[in-house]
Amino acid sequence: MTTEASTTKQYNRKVSNLEHLFSRSPFSIVTMVARIKGDVSEGALRMAIFKVQQRHPNLRVRIKEDEHHHPWFTTEGAGEIPVEVVPRESEHHWIDIHHEASKIPFEFDQRPPIRFILVHSSQVSELIILCHHIICDGMSLAYLARDLIVHLGNPESQVDVLPDPVIVDQDSIPEDVTLNGVIKYFLKKINAQWDGERIHFDWDDYRDLNETYWSKFRHQVIPVELSEEETTALVQRCRDERVTVNTALTAAFVGAQYAVQGDQPYHSKIGVAGDLRGRLKTPIDEVMGFYAGIVMPKFKYKSKLGFWENARKLHRKLTPLYTNVGLFKQHLMWCYLEPDILEAINFKKLGGLVPKALPRYQKLADFSKRDDAVLGILKRGKMDSLEDVIMGTAVTNLTRLDFPRNYGDLELDRLIMNPGGAFPLVTVNVVVGAVTCAGKLSLLLEFAEERIDPSTMEEIKDQAIQFLFE
Repeated sequence: MTTEASTTKQYNRKVSNLEHLFSRSPFSIVTMVARIKGDVSEGALRMAIFKVQQRHPNLRVRIKEDEHHHPWFTTEGAGEIPVEVVPRESEHHWIDIHHEASKIPFEFDQRPPIRFILVHSSQVSELIILCHHIICDGMSLAYLARDLIVHLGNPESQVDVLPDPVIVDQDSIPEDVTLNGVIKYFLKKINAQWDGERIHFDWDDYRDLNETYWSKFRHQVIPVELSEEETTALVQRCRDERVTVNTALTAAFVGAQYAVQGDQPYHSKIGVAGDLRGRLKTPIDEVMGFYAGIVMPKFKYKSKLGFWENARKLHRKLTPLYTNVGLFKQHLMWCYLEPDILEAINFKKLGGLVPKALPRYQKLADFSKRDDAVLGILKRGKMDSLEDVIMGTAVTNLTRLDFPRNYGDLELDRLIMNPGGAFPLVTVNVVVGAVTCAGKLSLLLEFAEERIDPSTMEEIKDQAIQFLFE
């Protein structure tokens, strides 16, 4: 690591294929909420943000495009990160603030795609970190939240500057992850077709898509905050039942949906995220970036077996999948595709919803109807319709983070995470974000009202918690 004196270094690199998957996506937003006991001032927060910008290269970049429409991260001309302070009205006031803040488009071409909102009182505050997935994952924001509180609690502390982010690409993916010749040939054909169909999108297209998305879909979140005693009891019960907490959480929400909604075909489709940081050829530690993979087993919940037997059955399915091949295979395929194909996916899925009153209506509506390489990819993955649920349960669990609790006069009470995603939320029944910090497990359930109504989700939450503590 280097020190503060290095922070004048310029940073420029192309946006990678994997990062293109999130490019100009209106909903790919990762959120970390740090509940802090003690008084945090706006001035102290701004100084702490200045310090963490020195530590994390991705907090100093904007996105510019070259003459070939290739996007680049660059520190040149990057503006300030937005910071807002709002008086705290209640324990869950941050949820309403987060909901409204998520709708505001990021100014990718002008400043880093991240915002900080302090929901403040003199005794306890929630610090909301809203960040676009193109520069982060959930673990990135956990480290960032801790770094911020370090500098809030000790304003004189020096900055350890992290190295530039490692790009997840063909050069950094482990050597035991390969594609066979047939798949490579197939991807080459898709690229050749796209060469004759290529269309470029810009920030005006993104702004119209963002306005359309948030006018059509209503995201909701429901928090579950376990006490330290409840968290300890759950960890011990999982050990006794020979499963991980991650497996138990996943099984609980799959089973709860089955119990509340009846047997639906999408309940067996699950996705569980995995951390790639220690698996790359050059292992990374706390650098900000997108370093998440996912495994997607089919799992049929059987109520006659009882919850913990179902959890053990799921554990036996999940464990063998956490390999380099299981976590990187999809990423490697994306690396072989033309990157603007990945960027075009959300315009294909959502462009038909853009109203005529918006400036880019004709361009986006026409593209959404076009039979092309992007539509072919979506059809093969059975993702071409917003009416189809591609996943019943998506779980991201950061597991236990051994961060300090006390930072000067401040105490980190808990972290709460919303992991975001690569696809419209209406195509997933429920997204579960989990993180254990300061001895307490926090869950956040995110869902779209157009897919499932809030009262039903409350029932699912209650049933899942009942399973875990039965």
